[in-house]
Amino acid sequence: MLQDKSILITGGTGSFGKEFTKRFLSQYKPKRLVIFSRDELKQFEMAKVYNEVDHPSIRYFLGDIRDKERLLRALEGIDYVVHAAALKQVPAAEYNPDEFIKTNIFGAMNLIEACIERGVKKVVALSTDKAAAPVNLYGATKLCSDKLFIAANNYKGLKDISFSVVRYGNVMGSRGSVIPFFLKQRNEGIITVTDSKMTRFNISLEEGVDMVMKSLADSDYGEILIPKIPSYDILTLAEAIAPSCKVEEIGIRPGEKLHEEMITSSDSANTVDLGNFYAILSPPLVPDLDAYCSKVNATRVEQGFCYNSGTNEHFLSVEQIRDLITKHVDPDFKPF
Repeated sequence: MLQDKSILITGGTGSFGKEFTKRFLSQYKPKRLVIFSRDELKQFEMAKVYNEVDHPSIRYFLGDIRDKERLLRALEGIDYVVHAAALKQVPAAEYNPDEFIKTNIFGAMNLIEACIERGVKKVVALSTDKAAAPVNLYGATKLCSDKLFIAANNYKGLKDISFSVVRYGNVMGSRGSVIPFFLKQRNEGIITVTDSKMTRFNISLEEGVDMVMKSLADSDYGEILIPKIPSYDILTLAEAIAPSCKVEEIGIRPGEKLHEEMITSSDSANTVDLGNFYAILSPPLVPDLDAYCSKVNATRVEQGFCYNSGTNEHFLSVEQIRDLITKHVDPDFKPF
């Protein structure tokens, strides 16, 4: 499906964008792969690795999703879009709410309208566990973004385009995440945690790319796809990284949750189990859930089901966390 097609990824110079580019160029021969982002330095640095001489299909397009006219220009001739651009830091959102709204909500609206106008075939938007039952502004903007992308399937008119969403938890080793933070802190002899009871979902960048690839291939009904992934608790993570360090509890930050959710109990009526994934469906798009399950070999979840990092069946052990850090973050990692 993706051979000899034109793909654009917003926020393409971020952690996900670089991993997606690596995977995509190794598996496919696209007509064009457009890296759309607003940071010229990151584009310059990424172009050192993926240049137009070795990869003739790649293009670097400087622009901001807040600028619809620029999006329209970038989307000329594009078949598929992966939307990874967002402002993401929870504390920053609490103090700069208008900036997050402009990028995460208005930017999503711009992209949806531009994709419809340009005749894009499929759009997959990246979400976050913080979009489920949000208690912070970042999560609220991403929930709004999710709703906008799914609702776009209702007002696309006669255009042959579909919109879907992929929602997952903390990406292991991504910029600004807790593992690089702890790896840096341990050199000072103290690990700071906001609350010792805190839990989080965990996913690797490679698994995140797998989810997007699946959504590009199989999502035709406005699904919000959610992977079945493990959790970790913060003290186990600290033990895995720095067993000899003192752990200091400093209190939850503004907008921070004790546990994260990816499916709320309110979503259970419209959620199905696909084996390795869950999918939240929109009733206007899939009015007969049983017929959908029969078609894609899925089963409905129980009424009241929720997918929460604190009640998850699968928790990572110290050794499992260490193995994952060595594999996905730092091959030379050693706990101390």
